[in-house]
Amino acid sequence: MLFAALAVMWGTSFVAIEVGLDYFPTLTFAAIRYELAGLVMLAYAVYSTDRWRPKTRDELLATAIGAVFIIAAYHGLLYLGEHYIPGAIAAIIISLSPILTAVFASSILSTESLGKTGMLGLVAGFVGVVLVADPGAGGFDSAQSYGILLVFLGAVAFSLGAVLTRPLRTDLPVQSMQAWTMFVGGVILHVAGLVRGESLAAIEWAPVGIASFLYLTLVSGAVAFLIYFELLDRVGPTELNLIGYLEPVVAAVMSWVLLGHAIDATALVGFVSIFAGFALLKKQVLLGVVATVRRRVVA
Repeated sequence: MLFAALAVMWGTSFVAIEVGLDYFPTLTFAAIRYELAGLVMLAYAVYSTDRWRPKTRDELLATAIGAVFIIAAYHGLLYLGEHYIPGAIAAIIISLSPILTAVFASSILSTESLGKTGMLGLVAGFVGVVLVADPGAGGFDSAQSYGILLVFLGAVAFSLGAVLTRPLRTDLPVQSMQAWTMFVGGVILHVAGLVRGESLAAIEWAPVGIASFLYLTLVSGAVAFLIYFELLDRVGPTELNLIGYLEPVVAAVMSWVLLGHAIDATALVGFVSIFAGFALLKKQVLLGVVATVRRRVVA
């Protein structure tokens, strides 16, 4: 139930972003969301952990990498991209992140290698992105393709940040790390918004926009991450990573129900291709997950 709840909260966030962009300046929207969510998480970290701030060099570096790549770059590009494509399509592109993470890990971390099967998985993943972009519908110079490129670069930033933090040694509780990453990343987004000429005065305080903002900040942000930490402790990161393949399904359904956006057959085939690429890259891991789930069901 927690796994399903998290998939719903994160899957619907793509649709909530799409809705909120009609009422908020793009990067300012993301900035305020993560500044507030970071403060909420920091309060929780102070309450629930024995250490709420980073001290060592590795902890400070991990916070900085997470803030720059995982929060600021990823969400900035995602929000900008959703000006051109529906949230459901953005969710499909973001599901490429586990494949990109494996690619960066094999390139940066000497302990990991793609191999022939991994390369085949990489190709399948990129074929999936091309299918979602559907160049035959308007060419790669179309607005939709530009939006897909922005979201894809966001997935690249997220995956690179995840890999760069792996070698760092830190004992900082994950709640504290996440809080500082969110808040600092939000500040970076705020600065970027000011550079783009965005202003708080441009916010339209309509009920729909406020509801979108509160949902993203409190539900898809603070509450969802609390569930994430609980699941991380219960099932581990490998099984939890599979939630990325439920999010596009939730996003597609909610985008259709709330906004009337339908996903065409080509995009669905692209999503299947992306998942097949991940399955090829992580074949042994997935088999292990299936075996674990089967044992739990039998028990």
